[in-house]
Amino acid sequence: MKKYLKWIILCLCIFIFAIFTYKIVTDKVIYVDYLYDFISDNIINDKLTSIIKVITNLSSVIFIIVIATIAIIFIRNKRIKLLLASNLIGITIINNLLKVIVARDRPNINRLVNENGYSFPSGHSITSMVFYGYLIYLIYRYVDNKNIKVSLIIFLSLLILMIGFSRIYLGVHYTSDVMGGFLLGVVYLIVFISSTKKYLDNGMDFTK
Repeated sequence: MKKYLKWIILCLCIFIFAIFTYKIVTDKVIYVDYLYDFISDNIINDKLTSIIKVITNLSSVIFIIVIATIAIIFIRNKRIKLLLASNLIGITIINNLLKVIVARDRPNINRLVNENGYSFPSGHSITSMVFYGYLIYLIYRYVDNKNIKVSLIIFLSLLILMIGFSRIYLGVHYTSDVMGGFLLGVVYLIVFISSTKKYLDNGMDFTK
């Protein structure tokens, strides 16, 4: 069962993502989007907004490029450098194509920051899931100290969730946009990691 778990997760994510896409394209109600209304009506306040704006920028294009560049400079393993770069390039292309195909307008109520482009799926959510998710995978594989490993994995996992929440809070995405981004990110990660695992296994020494 464990052997097939990732493929079960992949199929489930694709199925839910397909449902979201169908309902958006056919203009049907997606009940999870009521969370957007609840957050807009009950949670927003000035102090929290300042913090949320910082969190959301941790998955901005500029920030991710800077972090990825720093990682590529300091990581000596050429295979990991290549995989980090190709990982981001691949998901960026897929996300932009899907946005144009689905062409869902962004919410226009209580928008706290300016954003351009279409809404579904959330680019910040996909990017955070794929980039930080891949870092979690590398940490799980290569960090030996158990306490450091667990701490980093928990931190990055919470960061991914907080980035998703920030997009709803700031009024630039519906809940289904964020969930769709996470689902697509998980699918992409499973396929990417599975297809590149042998390549990475041949270069496990970080000093190479």
